[in-house]
Amino acid sequence: MLDFDGVLTDNAVWVSDDGAELVRCDRSDSLGLAMLARAGIAAMVLSTETHPVVAARCRKLNVPCVQGVSDKGTTLASVLAERGVDPARVAYVGNDVNDLDCLALVGVPVAVADAHPRVLDAASIVLSRPGGHGAVRELCELVLDAAQVAP
Repeated sequence: MLDFDGVLTDNAVWVSDDGAELVRCDRSDSLGLAMLARAGIAAMVLSTETHPVVAARCRKLNVPCVQGVSDKGTTLASVLAERGVDPARVAYVGNDVNDLDCLALVGVPVAVADAHPRVLDAASIVLSRPGGHGAVRELCELVLDAAQVAP
């Protein structure tokens, strides 16, 4: 389970004069998520944002997403219960304080390298890469290594 802003992006946003927003993503994350999918390991995005860029990127990645979430912990618990997934078998990657409830719920709480200090403290794994710069790829490779699946 992945947060979007600050995990799949570098948490920056470019705003044009007409109000259009653009974000930066790392293509290596895309390949990492594709490798997970080929190995039968599901990924999903959970985002506070409600923005077309989130949906568009998730469509491109072929990763389901839930957007516009005000209470991420409750939503995550609900999504996992609906799918019959034990939270202890889930990794959640976050970067900011609105991810803390999710990190407390799952068996593998993960933070990107440039996460908020409280998120870094809550994580059992702190990635070496910052959000939007290959952090998701790094985690995908860790998961594949742990599952003993070749990329």
